[in-house]
Amino acid sequence: MTSARITTLYYVLWFAHPVLQLSIAALMLYCAQYRRFKFFFGYILTQLVTFGVVFPSFWHHHQSSSSLYFFYWFCEAVSVAFGFGVIHEIFVDVFRSFHTLRDLGTVLFKWAGLVMLLVAGVVSISDTTHSRPWIEAIITGQRCVRIIQVGMILFLLFFARYLGVSRRQQSFGLALGFGSFAVVELTLLASFVGNHLGNPWMSIVNMSAYNITLGLWFGYLLVKSPVRDAASTLLQTQRWEHSLSDIQNQSLPANSLIPMFEGMVDRALSRTQADSHGAPTNSSLGTARAAAASSGDFGIPAVRVSSRS
Repeated sequence: MTSARITTLYYVLWFAHPVLQLSIAALMLYCAQYRRFKFFFGYILTQLVTFGVVFPSFWHHHQSSSSLYFFYWFCEAVSVAFGFGVIHEIFVDVFRSFHTLRDLGTVLFKWAGLVMLLVAGVVSISDTTHSRPWIEAIITGQRCVRIIQVGMILFLLFFARYLGVSRRQQSFGLALGFGSFAVVELTLLASFVGNHLGNPWMSIVNMSAYNITLGLWFGYLLVKSPVRDAASTLLQTQRWEHSLSDIQNQSLPANSLIPMFEGMVDRALSRTQADSHGAPTNSSLGTARAAAASSGDFGIPAVRVSSRS
């Protein structure tokens, strides 16, 4: 393929980003879905603002401007924060029928965020390259978010039936989009580090994957999510919910975190053995209330990175 055709394909893929993102934002406003997925809506708006500033500057060859440079990395930091928030939004939506499991997961989620910040800080300080430390912190944070997004979709693929989550639900579609794109981006990063793939094809593959992800999100948001049937929730998950609720309601010392988890495991095992010898009681069926080569060479969208190379 000639250089002119590659350049044309490059710009077509890049310009498709705001078109699809505007369609998603308009659909969320029309259907009032921005109230349900606030962080996702903020993420889409951040991408639109970034494109609106970066693309004209790149088109007019002003990408060396220091103000543009800082603005781009500021938007990247905001995008990473929104991406992390989207993970929590999906988590809350999936566990909305199990408020105790959701509360425990929220605590673990906050600790995961703290660990991610600590890792980003340590990497930025210990990095031996000539990059600015705060840029390395943003890049490391973005990679951590990508890994968590992959873990999130794997979790839903394996445990959706335990939670009564349909694969046609919007939260599952958002997780599928983020997780799939994260796999592509991390694979490109590994290929780049191993000198197996370079520009311009690296950016073209990355932008194509992101456009497919945007199309997937638009399709999921366009179709109404099926109503979750409480009867489809399996008893095993409700045993986890009741066991954790029983542990939580006990008056334990403030520093008894380990005994709490030990008691939770013992109760879950005892309930499992009891259910294997008899039918479950009605009380156990009660339901709770509803709930890059980011190294600066890719990103969302990846093309913005390659513009600096």
